[in-house]
Amino acid sequence: MQLYERIAANSRLVYIDAATGRQYCAAEWRGSLGLEDARGLALLYIDNAVTSVEVLLNFLDSRFTIALLSPALHAEYKQQLEAIYRPCYIYDPSRDRVAGYAEVQANAQVRLFRSASPAGYTIHPSIRLLLSTSGTTGSPRFVKLSEENLVQNALSILGYLPVNGADVTPLNLPLYYSYGLSVFTTNSIAGGQVVCGNRDVLQPAFWEDLQRYGFTSLAGVPYVYEMLHRIGFCKREYPSLRYLTQAGGKLSAVLARTFGEYAAAHGKDFFIMYGQTEATARMAYLPPADLLRKAGSIGRPIPNGRFDIDPATQELLYTGPNVGGGYAACAADLAAFDNSQVLRTGDMARQDEDGYYYITGRLKRFVKLFGARVNLDEVEQILKQAFSGQTFACAGVDDRYLLVLHREDTPDSTAVKQLLSRQLGLHPRAFVVKQVDGFLFTPNGKMDYQGMIRTQAASV
Repeated sequence: MQLYERIAANSRLVYIDAATGRQYCAAEWRGSLGLEDARGLALLYIDNAVTSVEVLLNFLDSRFTIALLSPALHAEYKQQLEAIYRPCYIYDPSRDRVAGYAEVQANAQVRLFRSASPAGYTIHPSIRLLLSTSGTTGSPRFVKLSEENLVQNALSILGYLPVNGADVTPLNLPLYYSYGLSVFTTNSIAGGQVVCGNRDVLQPAFWEDLQRYGFTSLAGVPYVYEMLHRIGFCKREYPSLRYLTQAGGKLSAVLARTFGEYAAAHGKDFFIMYGQTEATARMAYLPPADLLRKAGSIGRPIPNGRFDIDPATQELLYTGPNVGGGYAACAADLAAFDNSQVLRTGDMARQDEDGYYYITGRLKRFVKLFGARVNLDEVEQILKQAFSGQTFACAGVDDRYLLVLHREDTPDSTAVKQLLSRQLGLHPRAFVVKQVDGFLFTPNGKMDYQGMIRTQAASV
């Protein structure tokens, strides 16, 4: 059964407009855009509003291959992507017109742009979805995913997450991000109410919605949990919440324990998960019962998945039906789909005696300082552990020094340098420590290290 058919078969499912409280069901939106029965590519610049959900469901119910993108992309990046891929359809409410495209008022709420001339290139029949991992740069590089990838990953997630028909789930992560999309697909297949809106945990309106609608789950990347910790989440009661999920990067051991203890004390489950866009969304999860005794672990593979570790490099390899078909950097790349089902994650890992996996760093997240090879992910974890779970961003600058960025007034730069000098055996001059007003993030919620190097290194 296809993804859309599984969603449409969920008789309890309703989508709620967070702003108005109005409810919609998938059936009333079916065919509401009048899309033709044709193959081709559609670029959808979607947010989490209820109108975007209507657009997404209509295209999932069509034969079109769809690319999900951030509506906040710079206009120049959008034009570059559209010139490279020449899509049949564009959905972008931020623009009044698109050169070479005719405006189509699909219904009272949705306006599409339709190409005046067909692109004329081949799209492999397995390619259903394109997701970008580039963040804010507008890179034309997409991960190619199939209908089977989407369905199998959603079913695997439903094999361990306690999603049920009474759930009320907020869309607080972007739909164009694999983690946010997986929250959408799993809860659309097996959940009850999905609350649509562009609110995040730092906005009072989000917490008003939590009270109003009774959210039963909350999803977040590490930065979201760092912010939840700062605003005192664990000091309050949330009777409706049943479980929390975290993915999108490694959560510090301090915060993993803090939220794990909070969940255990309040009768909630806290799932730490691991995944990559190349595997649709999830590859591993840590059962809540194991969170405190296996702190720092990503757990075990999801149902129908398998891990191996390359003995030469310690790279983690994943095999499963959710592994996508490679990358596309131009329209010609859409003609092929790699069915190997093996993903080289780029993460280094180890397995303990009980079969639990731990990420030890990224193959490319290293800097060489005074002849010593330094794991930048490990440095961030050292700092987070030493300074009460605070957020740090570490980047190597031309193998000349290690740039450490932090936002709090404490610790001071001397304390950071002394700690790292002692832990890494390097002279304090190897480190440049700066306090910043905020960090740069990609729309996927991950640290934009290159962006921070560009903006901060010049001022050192």
